[in-house]
Amino acid sequence: MRISKSDIPVKIDVPGATARQQLDFGDPSAFTSLGAEYFSLGAGTDIAPLLAGLTDDACHAPHWGFMISGQVVVAYTDGTEETCNSQDLFHWPAGHSVRVTDDAEVILFSPQAEHTAVMDHMLAKIAG
Repeated sequence: MRISKSDIPVKIDVPGATARQQLDFGDPSAFTSLGAEYFSLGAGTDIAPLLAGLTDDACHAPHWGFMISGQVVVAYTDGTEETCNSQDLFHWPAGHSVRVTDDAEVILFSPQAEHTAVMDHMLAKIAG
């Protein structure tokens, strides 16, 4: 799920301040600690090969985040894809992969244990 800034409903709009709020943007209650992550990703990066061997060959951690800049395509195990662009808020449910189409800076908030396990798996693949 992604939403552009202009599509987030305005909750407060007063001189000097605007607050936007999107309700029901995923549910983290099934997880314990969240990790905060900052990714710098170059165009052409595709993490799919690094996810091979995980359940459904996909990342099994959900993420909530913000695209500072760039563009990524998120492919889900159900066969759907969505494109996240600069300034989008997003929620990526478990069961996804990411490929970068334009150099990207991304902030993620992820269940710490689940995403650490995925990143450790990716590091082991890189070490080969």
